Amino acid sequence: MSTSTLWLAAVLPGAPLVAGLLGLLLPPVSHGDRAPARRLAVGLGVAGAAVALLAALALVLRVDGQVEAATTWVEMGGLRVTLGLRLDGVAVLVATAVTVVALAVQVYSTGYLRRGPHDDVDVDHRYPPYAAQLSLFTAAMLTVVVSGDLIMLLVGWEVMGICSYLLIAHDRRLPEAPGAAVKAFLVTRVGDVGFLLGIALLGVGAGSFRIADVLAHDWSTGTLTAACLLLLAGVAGKSAQFPLHTWLPDAMAGPTPVSALIHAATMVAAGVYAVARLFPLFAQAPAALAVLGVMAAITILLGAFAATAQDDIKRVLAWSTVSQIGYMTGALAVGAPAAALFHLLTHAAFKALLFLAAGAVIHAVGTTLMSRMGGLRAGMPVTFWCTVVGLGALAGVPPLSGFWSKDGVLAAAEATALDGAGPTATWVGWLVWLAGLLGVAVTAWYATRLLLRTFFGVSRTPLVRPHDPPASLRWPVLLLAVPAALLGPAAFAPWFADRLRVPGGDTGEAVELVHLAPNLILPFLLLAAGAGVAWAGWRRDPAADPARFLGPLRPVFARAFRLDDVQHALVVRPVGALARAVRAGDELGVDGLVEGAGRAAVEAGDGLAAAHRAALPRAAAGVLAGALLIGLAVALIGVTS
Repeated sequence: MSTSTLWLAAVLPGAPLVAGLLGLLLPPVSHGDRAPARRLAVGLGVAGAAVALLAALALVLRVDGQVEAATTWVEMGGLRVTLGLRLDGVAVLVATAVTVVALAVQVYSTGYLRRGPHDDVDVDHRYPPYAAQLSLFTAAMLTVVVSGDLIMLLVGWEVMGICSYLLIAHDRRLPEAPGAAVKAFLVTRVGDVGFLLGIALLGVGAGSFRIADVLAHDWSTGTLTAACLLLLAGVAGKSAQFPLHTWLPDAMAGPTPVSALIHAATMVAAGVYAVARLFPLFAQAPAALAVLGVMAAITILLGAFAATAQDDIKRVLAWSTVSQIGYMTGALAVGAPAAALFHLLTHAAFKALLFLAAGAVIHAVGTTLMSRMGGLRAGMPVTFWCTVVGLGALAGVPPLSGFWSKDGVLAAAEATALDGAGPTATWVGWLVWLAGLLGVAVTAWYATRLLLRTFFGVSRTPLVRPHDPPASLRWPVLLLAVPAALLGPAAFAPWFADRLRVPGGDTGEAVELVHLAPNLILPFLLLAAGAGVAWAGWRRDPAADPARFLGPLRPVFARAFRLDDVQHALVVRPVGALARAVRAGDELGVDGLVEGAGRAAVEAGDGLAAAHRAALPRAAAGVLAGALLIGLAVALIGVTS
């Protein structure tokens, strides 16, 4: 690796890291929109993301193939931990997506958190720590992206968890925010235990945590399968895959820009990227890929059906993220990491676009509920058309980006199902393919419902005069609309497709026309059917919610099949009861014995003290009585002897 490339690779996570650390040194409270601390926090946040984006773009132009640099950090008992960087086409493309979204979120936040949706003079006085935490979040994800060592990857992985907790709980005025932050932290920690054990198993087995050494090691099937399954636990937690998906919709309690960052290019994408980075190991563990395929199929449909019955616009997008990440893990399960990564890139663009556009709507009308929106198209034309682009890409409308990436996933699953292609079993291909096809129809249905309920019909908040957001909110949305619309055909550019290839993984292009051709008709028909059903239901009664046709299934879908309640009954309550029992045992048993011994000693002392405090006549009588008894005893002993 040349010196300039090495410096650029170090600047990539280093710039937002420095910005975040400096931001934490600022006063945590800044009163007023023009407070020096706030203005400096804005400058640090935007500058850190901008420098990282420039470094990522420079690396896209410079990195051709795979480059790596490492230096030993710690070596104990023959086990080596390195500080290293590992760059290839996949890393630089993902880094570019992360930095683009991070910069858009930093700029957007300067306007979104300047004034609250209900009060034109309200200023977020805790902006400095917020901006610093966004920078640290970005630095942590970029550390995961460029890391050449599993321990460094784990550090970035865990810092993201801490930052997500802090950012979700940022708005302390919302009563649900602290609980959502704790839930996100604990649920992801459950998966991270498995992730940590998987990394430990790989590092100890290879004698090094360096990714290149781990990939080059000759593994036994049992050890490799166990390690991959443990890693999948962490992937399920970070990427909100079944059964550890329940934290993500509740994380909507955080500010909307935070939701965009978490859902688009950081945290939830980290699990997909980690599997893609280690895919040569997973390709040798078909049992792990089969488990991943089952998780993916369930998650695709679970997220899609749950999104159909939500009234909160952010929760619709949150469940959509759960479903779309399922498409990515499904592509990995059928042996197509390039298709998964391509969908990761397009999803980063259109999901960040959708969240920021939703934030503009929330900023204008003062609510997140679609039942209180409607008729916004005329007053917010820029936001409307950007939302159309984002929802079209989400649903897979040609020629928008999501059409190409999602059909690439379906093409890979079809090839496994019909031709037996890939490292996994044929039934896994069938499972992912059928779930993905059904997901296309359901996604088109809820995307159409969101568009109609929000922007068409009559306004359900007549006292609000909606308008497009100010420039600080409008320009990030407009710029994200460009890749959301145009990124799809890039897959056919040789330089782009070559960079999406995973070394040691698949060798084909991200999307192959020969596989796409027979796949175009069926997904498009399902897309048209889903959108048409939603439109027909809305046309029948524009004032009513199309979700009313779900009938008795609506509350089931709204509660995501009550899996949260199941987890609460099977996990939370038993763990809570066990904790109470352990606490009671500690207080009554261990502490009881210690405190009881102390109380007994105190009471004995009190008794002796009371005896010594007797009045003088009684004390003299006691002494004489004692002397008499002693004398009598001596006399009796003498007579006996």
